[in-house]
Amino acid sequence: MTNIAILASGSGSNAQKIMEYFKSSPDISINVLLSNNKNAYALERAKNFGIPTRVFDRKSFCDSDEIVNELTQLKTDWIILAGFLWLIPQNLIKAFPGRIINIHPALLPAYGGKGMYGKFVHEAVVAAGEKETGISIHMVNEKYDEGKIIFQARCCVDPGDTADMVAQKVQTLEHEHFPRVIEEFIKKTGNWQ
Repeated sequence: MTNIAILASGSGSNAQKIMEYFKSSPDISINVLLSNNKNAYALERAKNFGIPTRVFDRKSFCDSDEIVNELTQLKTDWIILAGFLWLIPQNLIKAFPGRIINIHPALLPAYGGKGMYGKFVHEAVVAAGEKETGISIHMVNEKYDEGKIIFQARCCVDPGDTADMVAQKVQTLEHEHFPRVIEEFIKKTGNWQ
């Protein structure tokens, strides 16, 4: 069994889709959902699936091995970022080399980097008059949104689209592709337990 830990900071709609997708999987299990936000609705979503949760602060995440040790004890194989807003510390990247995946709501390398998340991305896309946008699923390294891209999907930005309208189109792509791409990538890399 391959164990996945999800890190989420907010509502957790992508986390929900991942939990639904792997709920009956004989090969992949979600072993924990961790959040840096005690009010994240993602925590409730995980509880509804019977998945253990944990809230942590910046010190335990960035300045110690507490989270690395916990994930190791839980026999975690992969970490999936589903709307997680903090930069991943070096010790976590080192402990899970090539086994941390993120999703970004734009076609990287455009509209990535610190501060570019959620509505800020969609507002920037609309303000720039882009004709298309989409999602990027990528590996995580020590910089925001600069890891190797695994998968991208595109959608049109129509004249008159607001940032909220673009957000809905992008979220549809996220929910459609993210769980499947996670599964395919884990199987393809050979890091299959």
